[in-house]
Amino acid sequence: MADAAAASLNDPVARRRLKRRAVVASTVGTTIEWYDFFLYNTAAALVFGPLFFNNSSSGGVLLAFSTQFVGFAARPLGAAIFGHYGDRIGRKYSLVATLLIMGGATVLIGLLPTYDTIGVWAPVLLTLLRVLQGIGVGGEWGGSVLMAMEWGHRRQRGLMAAWPQAGVPIGLALGTFVVWAFAGPDFLDGGWRWPFLASIVLIAIGLFVRLTVLESPAFAAVRSSGQVAKLPLVDTFRYQWRDVLKALFVRTAEQAPFYLFTSFVLVYGTQQLKLARADLLLYLIVAALIGIVSVPFFGWLSDVLGRRLVYGAGVVLTGLYAFPYFALLDTRVGGLVILGMILGLVFHDMMYGPQAALISESFGTGVRYTGAGLGYQLASITAGGPAPLIATAVLASTGGTFWISMYIIACAVVSLIALATMHPRPPDEFDEHSEEDAAMPVAEGEGAKA
Repeated sequence: MADAAAASLNDPVARRRLKRRAVVASTVGTTIEWYDFFLYNTAAALVFGPLFFNNSSSGGVLLAFSTQFVGFAARPLGAAIFGHYGDRIGRKYSLVATLLIMGGATVLIGLLPTYDTIGVWAPVLLTLLRVLQGIGVGGEWGGSVLMAMEWGHRRQRGLMAAWPQAGVPIGLALGTFVVWAFAGPDFLDGGWRWPFLASIVLIAIGLFVRLTVLESPAFAAVRSSGQVAKLPLVDTFRYQWRDVLKALFVRTAEQAPFYLFTSFVLVYGTQQLKLARADLLLYLIVAALIGIVSVPFFGWLSDVLGRRLVYGAGVVLTGLYAFPYFALLDTRVGGLVILGMILGLVFHDMMYGPQAALISESFGTGVRYTGAGLGYQLASITAGGPAPLIATAVLASTGGTFWISMYIIACAVVSLIALATMHPRPPDEFDEHSEEDAAMPVAEGEGAKA
């Protein structure tokens, strides 16, 4: 059985079919996880202040964004936990676990009583569920991009790894659309719950897709060789801690502005500019939909022009856009507001498309899930999580956006310095199994499934 499976897996037609399946499974699963994560971000900006913190003023928004930050803080923990198992037992089953954790926490948020019902326990339980969301999405990224990337030829890794990255704009658009669809007069009275409860349907779809995927050829080769790392986290920090820090800092210009462009903009637009909530949500949906095309495009472009060139262009344009972004929003003119939101996310996508390959190629196959995941998720603490908090506090204290724009520029400077120090690691012997003409080892227990 195993020999027959190996023969079929090494057939070029069968291999291409398996590669497509891995890409679809990674992208679908990532879409579902980011739908869950962004759903919380949108609700934190719009409804969690009055519902869970008994406060509809800027103080309530700050508290809601604080629980949002807790989810970001938990993401490196998820990267460490699932990075360990992803580098020990494989990418596939770690991804199944992250999907269940993230989806389960999201459904429970939709069932959670509010402050008026259970008092202080409402924000406490909300925070705990947000921690579980953070752990789930923290373990998701490394596995999903590696499952796709390690199925692709080395010359295609920018594009292959960008497909799961496209799950971010798809998840953002889907989550925002569902909130927009339910954002009627009864939204605060219970309409906000339905988008969270709908996650149970997505979980079922994601599990079906992910359970049909085989392990990546590169990791299957590591396991077949008996060279699986016993303590991937220890090995990562012992030998490649500099690469983890470089990944952290290179994400600063992508991570912090992204959450200003997608989460803080809802606070700024509704409270400061008095724009209609439904209009802003619709603008955000349109801007996110463009990312479904632009993220894979910039991933592909990095295969042609080089990761650092494409990524660096995105960093520079994001820094230059810091002041024009708010100038466009401040016009309060619908066409200019949506243009401002679209451009912000397109410049972000110039970084996000090549980012997965840029970071992952800094680590060897044996510790790639752990190393890439940690570097990626640690930026959630230093950049993504604090960004809406910082922007909300600055807006409340100054009444303007000058220092928020300066903050974006500072993030770009940090990323440019980090990018200048990053260099891809030479491919190891296990990466050869990603090539189209390479023999692909069959992972133990998966021969019959093929």
